[in-house]
Amino acid sequence: MSSCIRLRHLRRFSTTTNVAAGVNSSSISFSQAKSKLLTEYDPDNALEIYSSVSKHCSSLSSRYAQDLTVRRLAKSRRFSEIESLIESHKNDPKISQEPFLSTLIRSYGIAGMLDHAIKTFHQMDQFGTPRSTISFNTLLSACSQWRQFDKVPQLFDEIPKKYEGVSPDEVSYGILIKAYCEAGNPEKGLEVLREMERKNVEVTTVTYTTILNALYKKGKTKEAEILWFEMTKTGCELDVAAYNVRISCFQGRDPEKVKELIDDMSSLGLKPDTISYNYLMTSYFKRGMLDEAKKVYEGLKSNGCNPNAATFRTMVFYLCLNGLHEQGYKVFKESVRLNKIPDFNTLKYLAEGLVMKKMTKDAKWLIRTVKKTFPPNFLNAWTKLEKELGLSSCSDGNAEA
Repeated sequence: MSSCIRLRHLRRFSTTTNVAAGVNSSSISFSQAKSKLLTEYDPDNALEIYSSVSKHCSSLSSRYAQDLTVRRLAKSRRFSEIESLIESHKNDPKISQEPFLSTLIRSYGIAGMLDHAIKTFHQMDQFGTPRSTISFNTLLSACSQWRQFDKVPQLFDEIPKKYEGVSPDEVSYGILIKAYCEAGNPEKGLEVLREMERKNVEVTTVTYTTILNALYKKGKTKEAEILWFEMTKTGCELDVAAYNVRISCFQGRDPEKVKELIDDMSSLGLKPDTISYNYLMTSYFKRGMLDEAKKVYEGLKSNGCNPNAATFRTMVFYLCLNGLHEQGYKVFKESVRLNKIPDFNTLKYLAEGLVMKKMTKDAKWLIRTVKKTFPPNFLNAWTKLEKELGLSSCSDGNAEA
């Protein structure tokens, strides 16, 4: 089916019953559409759902639905249909509004179609759309998102010179710094930070945190600590994210230092989050302090936090590493209950351990469960593992879930 035919097919569904999506598309609410788009991996169905809400929901909701739909199409490499979908919006009267056009730039960025994103930015005069940092920053973000880090400084330098009215702000500089840091060059990011100071451009906590994270990852702990203390003296408001970056530097070697930093956060009135406690838990595990790690996990709720997928991944991995597959299986079942299931490699490790411990019913239930929840592109991997472990021929006895 050609792109144009697909789009006509898509529009037809905006006023008829959406059989594939299982809802009446003429009355579907955005919350229903969002729920379905998050779990719908078939790009044709995603297109139909998007069409059912795009014309009668708010701009923000429509933008969100468009982004999800483009992601589904991009995963199927249906770029011609993405182009047809986005280009069709250029006929909308709202195209003269910069925020609306910026959503098209962002969608092209989500699909990795950066040439189209740049072309759309350059077309703004044609549509009578004013340019400002809104569209400029959207374009820079699109390049950074797809790790085209060399494009960011290039556009950062070229566009303000070419188009009057486009002047970098603190967000633009933040994107530039992030691009340098993601490319493994935090030193260049520091140079940009000094330029911001000279030009009296506000340096935000996020900007400092970006450079700190890159310095710690590069092993430049001394430079990172100097920047940390500089940050505290500038009056820049420290937040949980900044502390978590600093904590990450110590998580592999010093649980007491991690705990000290968490206590420091609390003393400043900041509330350590799940990421903070995940680092502490990991630090204990790496030191072989299993009981202390499990206490952190069990104490999350009392600390006002909920476990996330990383929490369950860490718990399952280290419990299995220490031969505690039964405990790992219990943690896995809790992750299923909370819909925070760990990644394939972690659960593969658990399934292998369960089979080794002759807990075949539990291994069978694990694989049957994840095959229902993982995206379709993982089904082959799980089916292959099932055969390798000799579970495909096992009886379908149900483990207690």
